[in-house]
Amino acid sequence: MTNILEVDSVILEFDSKRIFQNVYLKSETGKVTGLLGRNGTGKSCLMKILFGELIPNEKSIRINGKALLSSIRSPKDLRYLPQKRFVPDSLTIKRVFNDFKLDFGDLICVFPEFSKFYKSKLINLSGGERRIIEIYTILASQTKFCILDEPFSQVMPIHVDSIKKLILREKENKGIILTDHMYKYFIDICDDLYIINNGKTYLTKNIEEIETLGYARLKKNNGW
Repeated sequence: MTNILEVDSVILEFDSKRIFQNVYLKSETGKVTGLLGRNGTGKSCLMKILFGELIPNEKSIRINGKALLSSIRSPKDLRYLPQKRFVPDSLTIKRVFNDFKLDFGDLICVFPEFSKFYKSKLINLSGGERRIIEIYTILASQTKFCILDEPFSQVMPIHVDSIKKLILREKENKGIILTDHMYKYFIDICDDLYIINNGKTYLTKNIEEIETLGYARLKKNNGW
């Protein structure tokens, strides 16, 4: 079954400053949707609005045409990876995987070097190792949609390809929305790519549009 998540008609203001005025974004099963924008354009705000953590002035958020009227999200519908840590330091990886009903053996297939960490507490992992556990926890969970805010910012380059392969594997069963300042790491796996500019979102079709909207100059060998 193909599930569709849509957000539009978003108005967001802080201290009379309008952040969003005409935002539309769509995610669906089988696709990776990327979100680009310069610092301060509201990428993380839009992620939080989708998850219900931030309440805008106006919004319309729908899953399969049904409006999400409250700020509470069911994990069966949506999982969110914030920039900040969200799993308590005191928990072991074993406990986290039990709570999220995940297969540790599958994690080892993707990240073999993590086999020694099964009984380790998260506080004893490095920042990058912990981030990988959190990324896997969100991506591998049973849900319709995953929202990833800055998944690549804390991980070592050696793990980037493994994370990208995991995203491509998991998109077969869910829609994935992601944003990251390390845009060169993920634009090649995006099926759709939106740019936030002047409070609006633009669905881009090629590299020239990205440059026209002033985001960045990207090399043509990125696959666009």
